[in-house]
Amino acid sequence: MAEFVTLETSQDHPGVGTVKLHRPPMNALNRQVQDELVAAAAEANARDDVKAVVVYGGPKVFAAGADIKEMNDISFQEMAKIARRLQRGLGAISEITKPTVAAITGYALGGGLEVALGADRRIAGDNAKLGVPEVLLGVIPGGGGTQRLARLVGPSRAKDMVFTGRFVGAEEALQIGLVDEVVAPDEVYNAALTWASRFTGGASAAIAAAKAAIDQGLETDLETGLKIEAQLFASLFATDDRAIGMASFIENGPGKAEFTGK
Repeated sequence: MAEFVTLETSQDHPGVGTVKLHRPPMNALNRQVQDELVAAAAEANARDDVKAVVVYGGPKVFAAGADIKEMNDISFQEMAKIARRLQRGLGAISEITKPTVAAITGYALGGGLEVALGADRRIAGDNAKLGVPEVLLGVIPGGGGTQRLARLVGPSRAKDMVFTGRFVGAEEALQIGLVDEVVAPDEVYNAALTWASRFTGGASAAIAAAKAAIDQGLETDLETGLKIEAQLFASLFATDDRAIGMASFIENGPGKAEFTGK
């Protein structure tokens, strides 16, 4: 059973799973936490009762980075063997095929920000501090930060953050597109649940296909992206939800279909 990362659901928000980080005091992301993130992402994908996912570190901090004490004694030879494992652990949320949102309170630094970058959306408290300060330790972000951050905010802003290691406040993060919404700290989790709940009655296969088309398309050229879109679009004609959605539209107009998720 996982010690530091759990996937929880509640009756108040059926269909929404919460990947909860709980390694006090700062949710330092050691190798065990990274492995548990991978397991939680796989569980979220496998569970039919989970339609969308919130990633949450608690009311005080999201995650303040990798466990530096653990990393301090690792040699080059050892890190060369495990770097991709670290990258996958901190990027595990990106492997969830369902809508995901990071609920960020307090610090999201280094590996903590890299975890949040794997989500489809980021909601931050107005007290949040975000950054990739690895250069201050003599290294660079190694959990996907140089790649996902640059794709999200552009190379110039990403280089500024990575080169300086400076912390970005919530308002600046909103301005540059690092987060998508800023709310009061005690409203962060509820705001994330509200967003995730929008998809619990949706056409699950279509949402997953849309996510795959966007994510995979961004990694390639336009023509290849269009081919990916066409293939995924056609595949949805094999689903029950496509038949339900189109029949409902013809009979009742848009937005009234009751999907089954099949």
